[in-house]
Amino acid sequence: MSGNADGLSFPTSLGTSTADEIRLLGQNLTADLMGQVGFGELAFWLVALRRPSPSETRVFEAVLVALADHGFTPTAIAARLTYLSAPDSLQGALAAGLLGGGSRFLGVTEDCGRYLHEALERIGGGKLPTNDDQYDALALTVVTRTKLAGQFVPGLGHPVHKVTDPRTPVLMRIAEEEGLLGPHLRLFEAIGRTHEQVLGRRLPLNGAGVCGAALADLGLPVDLLRGFALLARAAGLLGQIAEERRRPIGMDMYMTVDRNAVYVNPDEP
Repeated sequence: MSGNADGLSFPTSLGTSTADEIRLLGQNLTADLMGQVGFGELAFWLVALRRPSPSETRVFEAVLVALADHGFTPTAIAARLTYLSAPDSLQGALAAGLLGGGSRFLGVTEDCGRYLHEALERIGGGKLPTNDDQYDALALTVVTRTKLAGQFVPGLGHPVHKVTDPRTPVLMRIAEEEGLLGPHLRLFEAIGRTHEQVLGRRLPLNGAGVCGAALADLGLPVDLLRGFALLARAAGLLGQIAEERRRPIGMDMYMTVDRNAVYVNPDEP
């Protein structure tokens, strides 16, 4: 893009506009994109700067659906209580919920994708496992290293789904149907098969983790995977706020805590 008369230039591959045209990703917004491209497809395109294939779009949108809402999680409660306190600030309620996306909720998507990506990079792209036995061997190495470091394997375990997270096998199946069961998902599967040998107990592969693996297999930057989880959850939070308007419970949440507050002397252990 050439600069203006002042010599200033701010290059972008995303959106630009003139008095009578808006362009996005090199396309005419109104002629080429509106009514032609789904929102999930566009979100992928905006980050990757390439239009996803129909198969990639199906997997990507399955991830967004899997992460959109999971009931009264802390993110949903934060959004509802913020809306209770400031109903004039819808954006504040949405932001409050999104700010709670961290290492325990939503952030696991990025943590797991990064964990798998680093494990695969460590062995080199040209030496990737080619069968389940080799993936199992790599998984044992990775989980053992993590345990010895006194850390947790991101994507293992869930506070509600103690045996199987129902999202995990479905997303695995969709990826396989679309020919997109790549090395990140295969290593995550192998961790599910082998971690008990190292940890001494069986934990489920959680949905947020499998979503991170799937996104990494789509070639999306692992440093941005949390952003896709937040994108999905924004829709869920808007639904939570809409329900709070229809059937309020925020005041009950607040009053339940407030009425059961018990003073504790700070000098007591």
